[in-house]
Amino acid sequence: MSVSTKWIDIPAGNDSFGAYLALPKGGKGPGIVILQEIFGVNGHIRDVVEQYALDGYVAIAPDVFWRAAPRVELEYVGADRDRGIALMQKTDVNLVVEDIAATAAALRALPECTGKVATIGYCFGGRLAYLAAASGSVDAAVSYYGGGIQNQLDLADKVTKPILFHYAELDHGIPLSAVGQVKERFAGRPNAEFHLYPNADHGFNCSVRASYNQHASALAHGRTLSFLAEHL
Repeated sequence: MSVSTKWIDIPAGNDSFGAYLALPKGGKGPGIVILQEIFGVNGHIRDVVEQYALDGYVAIAPDVFWRAAPRVELEYVGADRDRGIALMQKTDVNLVVEDIAATAAALRALPECTGKVATIGYCFGGRLAYLAAASGSVDAAVSYYGGGIQNQLDLADKVTKPILFHYAELDHGIPLSAVGQVKERFAGRPNAEFHLYPNADHGFNCSVRASYNQHASALAHGRTLSFLAEHL
């Protein structure tokens, strides 16, 4: 392991929540807030945090479900998946957006962080990345197959910083009509970039899911790195 990792605590009012932090081997870099799927900051999300640290970023994944199930780690099928859906449904998204802002502020305060902070979210986290962008708490955002964004397009005008959307052609949870709604709402906006991955399904970036698609994952990661290099 050429990156150092640890859990840190981030203040939230009179409480605090955990976040998984990875520091790059070079010691310093721009910041990235990694936003989980509905399965918690599990092994895969920690791998993603470490991958971005290997790419030279100070990366951190806040525990989004800390109010209901601190440090929960779930698998992708069966009862675990059902629990993840239940946790998402009872989560106050507005509070999570505040948590993301607090995480970004904590990143900026670290001596290892060189200043700008982006967020990258997957699935539920993809929608959260969009909401964080609309809140103005981050300098750039990347949304991987973020479900439900088409239902919150009233916030689109508040997204003034660069944003990158990754969608999967075969994603039954986010039909192409929904992708079209989001794309149309951002049409003509120089700060928005869209990519649709043919023959890829929801969750294509996650190597431990049945829907993993190596080609789409690699292509999206490369595009994300180019986007981050341009805007951070």
